[in-house]
Amino acid sequence: MENRTIKWGILGAGWIASQFARDLAFAQDAELRAVGSRSLEKAAEFAGKFGGKRAYGSYEELVNDAEIDIIYVATPHPSHKEHVLQCLRAGKAVLCEKPFTVNVKEAEEVVQYARENRIFLMEAMWTRFLPVIRKVREWIEEGRIGDVRLLKADFGFRTGVNPEGRLFKPALAGGALLDVGIYPLSFASMLFGAKPKQILSTAHLGETGVDEENSILLSYEGGQTALLSSAIRLNSGSDAYIMGTEGSIKIPSFFNAKSATLVASDGTEETFSDDRTTLGYVYEAEAAGQYLREGKLESEVISLDETLQLMRIMDEIRGQWGLRYPFE
Repeated sequence: MENRTIKWGILGAGWIASQFARDLAFAQDAELRAVGSRSLEKAAEFAGKFGGKRAYGSYEELVNDAEIDIIYVATPHPSHKEHVLQCLRAGKAVLCEKPFTVNVKEAEEVVQYARENRIFLMEAMWTRFLPVIRKVREWIEEGRIGDVRLLKADFGFRTGVNPEGRLFKPALAGGALLDVGIYPLSFASMLFGAKPKQILSTAHLGETGVDEENSILLSYEGGQTALLSSAIRLNSGSDAYIMGTEGSIKIPSFFNAKSATLVASDGTEETFSDDRTTLGYVYEAEAAGQYLREGKLESEVISLDETLQLMRIMDEIRGQWGLRYPFE
């Protein structure tokens, strides 16, 4: 596959699929080969809008398209396991939208199949690949803020309650944690590792039974701490603050970061800005394509072991709240 265009398939034709497809048009050496939906009409409309070469009215037809190299799975949370396995069984590499699955049991089954059959698989944690986040990691690795001790990160927005909507329906794995809480949790994992020593959390479960807002405290063997929150009924913002012994870094809207400011202990400031015109999904798409060209089976930026551990953490957190989905 070296030096050739990566041909993408998109499984699902909803909002997140459209965001990814819009950015894929800007990815180097990549093209949207086909989209699959349960509705041929919807798939055709999607393909026409985003330059897809083919439209399929079933997922089975999509995964069996011999010219597709990799499939982006963009269906609702509870469908991820089924659809990722469907792709893998057809021999297709997969980039799966976060959260990877609903729980670690599902994630382990998917990862085991991919590893046993030597097929590329990756969680679509696009934040990791943004230029600003790469710069932040460089600053930290260079020791620019000393020993990193504390992370404060939130991701919350306010939306109206819709008991049948994706965010509020237990049967669709609704709630803040899986939808947006994965972002601060993954960010903490990036900084401090995926295995905290202690996990403390609290949540407000709304009238439909899912978490409408939550707060999480993670502590680590090295003494580091992460203070995290997520919400679907509170506009708590989405900023991240990284505190070290020799300075700090602020990242506004860290999940789609376009800038970061480093403040050294002597008060001097440095800001790194990304003036991209894309949404930011282009970077994970290009990274996945490069992994395929290099013959890799997973990403070193967001490894499958880290994805599994993040699912374990979210399972434990939900266990502390007594939140189980009806299909579990």
